[in-house]
Amino acid sequence: SLQSKEANGIRLTMESALTARDRVGVQDFVLLENFTSEAAFIENLRKRFKENLIYTYIGSVLVSVNPYKELEIYTKQNMERYRGVSFYEVSPHLYAIADNSYRSLRTERKDQCILISGESGAGKTEATKKILQYYAVTCPASQQVETVKDRLLQSNPVLEAFGNAKTLRNDNSSRFGKYMDVQFDYRGAPVGGHILNYLLEKSRVVHQNHGERNFHIFYQLLEGGEEDLLRRLGLEKNPQQYHYLVKGHCARVSSINDKNEWKIMRRALSVISFNDSEDLLSIVASVLHLGNVQFAADEQGNAQVTTENQIKYLARLLAVDGSVLRDALIHKKIIAKGEELVSPLNLEQAAYARDALAKAIYGRTFSWLVNKVNKSLAYKASDPLTTVLGLLDIYGFEVFQHNSFEQFCINYCNEKLQQLFIELTLKSEQEEYESEGIAWEPVQYFNNKIICDLVEEKFKGIISILDEECLRPGDATDMTFLEKLEETVKNHPHFLTHKLADQKTRKSLGREEFRLSHYAGDVTYSVAGFLDKNNDLLFRNLKETMCNSENPIINQCFDRTELTDKKRPETAATQFKNSLSKLMEILMSKEPSYIRCMKPNDAKQADRFDEVLIRHQVKYLGLMENLRVRRAGFAYRRKYEVFLQRYKSLCPETWPTWDGRPYDGVAVLVKHLGYKPEEYKMGRTKIFIRFPKTLFATEDALEVRKQSLGEALTLAVDFCLKSTKMQATWRGFYRRKKFLTMKRSGMRDTEREMFPQQLPQFIKGFIYRNHPRCPENEYFLDYIRFSFLMNLKRNLPKNVLDKSWPTPPPSLCEVGMRPGVTLLLSLQLEQKVIASEIFKGKKDNYPQSVPRLFINTRLVPVVKYDRRGYKARARQLLLTQSSAIVVEESRIKQRINYSNLTGGNVTPKPRFLKHGLSYQGDVVLQSDHVIETLTKTAILANKINNVNINQGR
Repeated sequence: SLQSKEANGIRLTMESALTARDRVGVQDFVLLENFTSEAAFIENLRKRFKENLIYTYIGSVLVSVNPYKELEIYTKQNMERYRGVSFYEVSPHLYAIADNSYRSLRTERKDQCILISGESGAGKTEATKKILQYYAVTCPASQQVETVKDRLLQSNPVLEAFGNAKTLRNDNSSRFGKYMDVQFDYRGAPVGGHILNYLLEKSRVVHQNHGERNFHIFYQLLEGGEEDLLRRLGLEKNPQQYHYLVKGHCARVSSINDKNEWKIMRRALSVISFNDSEDLLSIVASVLHLGNVQFAADEQGNAQVTTENQIKYLARLLAVDGSVLRDALIHKKIIAKGEELVSPLNLEQAAYARDALAKAIYGRTFSWLVNKVNKSLAYKASDPLTTVLGLLDIYGFEVFQHNSFEQFCINYCNEKLQQLFIELTLKSEQEEYESEGIAWEPVQYFNNKIICDLVEEKFKGIISILDEECLRPGDATDMTFLEKLEETVKNHPHFLTHKLADQKTRKSLGREEFRLSHYAGDVTYSVAGFLDKNNDLLFRNLKETMCNSENPIINQCFDRTELTDKKRPETAATQFKNSLSKLMEILMSKEPSYIRCMKPNDAKQADRFDEVLIRHQVKYLGLMENLRVRRAGFAYRRKYEVFLQRYKSLCPETWPTWDGRPYDGVAVLVKHLGYKPEEYKMGRTKIFIRFPKTLFATEDALEVRKQSLGEALTLAVDFCLKSTKMQATWRGFYRRKKFLTMKRSGMRDTEREMFPQQLPQFIKGFIYRNHPRCPENEYFLDYIRFSFLMNLKRNLPKNVLDKSWPTPPPSLCEVGMRPGVTLLLSLQLEQKVIASEIFKGKKDNYPQSVPRLFINTRLVPVVKYDRRGYKARARQLLLTQSSAIVVEESRIKQRINYSNLTGGNVTPKPRFLKHGLSYQGDVVLQSDHVIETLTKTAILANKINNVNINQGR
């Protein structure tokens, strides 16, 4: 299969894979002939999925289908295959997107971002982790950089433990949105990071649907925690003992190893320098104890706490006064006109207060944890040359049987991302057309701004109406909110309720529901719980109790200024809207790349392709819309050099070589191929082909050409073989004739076999073997030399650095080192071999350096750059046995001892040598002989493996 060929190291370009398109589909959806057909789109996905080809492009957008099994396409060997390679030179892959973004970041010095979207279980989190692993392996390294890489990678297990949970669709579903910035220094090494989190699903702390679990950390703690730790926290190993863990009826899951995940999480905490894990775990345990707090009504109907033991545990774990906490759970404090009013709570209100406290503690602790991770990732230096690459792993469009406030926010987020996606895709297409001098053709597409406005517009949008209901005096309820919506937006074409619907549609809408027509389809939301979730209120006396906590984490999570701030806190929806607006600004400031993740089935089974589910995702990911935008003009475009190199054999005038401009060569080629004017356009640097069938015909012609060339080659080989056989026959005849002549001369058989020439000559040469070369020993010495060299040919050293050498006979002692090789040339060869090991295949200009001999000197002219002012100064670099010395005329300016040299790094233009020193920082030098200088330095310092080369970066 194509997949196995790729695993064996064969690079498959997009074009070369087209010959197998009937079996494995096309690697880029823009090459679909019927690009408007959803059925053709899904069939192409199915073909590729069947062949374990899980990645496909839509232009530069990557579509990824979760295989639900391990594939051998994420090895270090594969990482190297995609490193520094042109985007379309290899088959579609996550690594191609990662490498393309990284190279753009390095060459254009412009911040990048990779947007990863898809529904739960589609593989977004795994994609993020694999991209980070790719950068960890392929980016330049140093001790400091390795620490940052470890922390970037290890932040994942910590955030997954606290922010992920088992859902019906995914055993490791992210229940929060995450945007991670990775900072790179001027060398392209990751030196820091920062994480923003969005809309943690706090309601999961107190309630889970059937078949779902709470956040992983609770189960990991119970299953993996040591007995002493659990005893200190007042916990039992059995999750069935805790009300917050049993509502989904699946506390233990065979596919999740909580004990092993606990060990991974604890190790990750130590990597990110987390020293107060006991305080953190005390808070986790306190949430479980809060869930077990029970109430009973007294004679007046007021709630009373009946589980005193839980209050004792909570007082100790949260470091608060137990009696104050108890009172705060069953009373509500209100300040009206400067007076404090305390009123008792009934059973329903007390349960609400308890759950609100649990959600507040967990939600704020999660935000605190993210900030803690950010401190460990922070880049301390103020380097103006850093660039940023962002990774957005955010929830995809969600449509469930029951959709509530969380789905409303998530789908609003996806509307905004779709709006950004279409705008940026159109913008990049238009910019490419303009830069190539090709007329832009307007594209018809669905502009979902109308839906975004319906949700977020001031005063008239759904969020404004929801906030207004939450804030207004009087008895506001979820139903009054729905009634207000019906009044305000009843005429909007994308909004519908039971009251506003016609007779037929009304049957599918409940009286507590409203329906929005999103870009991805219709979603029906239940308003039940909208006001409570939007208010996200915590009673004042519970806040006061937490503000007085002596637990250092809780103390930071609950700020005392909240108690004196007269301003009402923003609602959850408004907070989310504002944070989403900031995220859009961040993404707009960067060059985007996209990964659209899909799941092939809901059962998480390998090799199963559910067409109905796939069609649903194709729709809500907006893939057909994206394809329409990408195919509005031309399906295929390539640089002239690439196109000519691939197809030049199809035209006699361009084959085997074309000496003129690539533009002219392509013009001659397409004319010969019979391209019609409407089929293509010639841009400034690229050829644009409108129809896939034109490219397919060209590729099929190339395949036929390859076969004909192959047949010609076979004929040539046959001729050579026949020619060789004739030569062998003639040689046999000649030697047989010579043998008969020798036999007639009376020589013995053994002598004839040993010495094909005259025996007397050989004997005389042996007698004179120790004399200077003369006619008597000439034949003998030539024979000995021939025998030695033939033996040498059969037993060559494995590499040139292997200094072992067969002992020559005394008469040939002068060739003991190397035949005809002087000491100076031998040293040159050794240096050249080491340069090859360091730079071959990694440095663009290495091939040009091969034929040029290294200069026999250790003094190199360089330009030194001051890191503070970046001022250039002419210097000389003197390489001694123990150190590299930076010299100005005859004065020593800096000595770099090889023992302190941590490595060298090469950047392409200008050419810099960079030596990291632990006591003085980096030295940045420019050299016109960078390969020679670094090779000699690496040999003298014995640090050949410490040189970092970034091809094309």
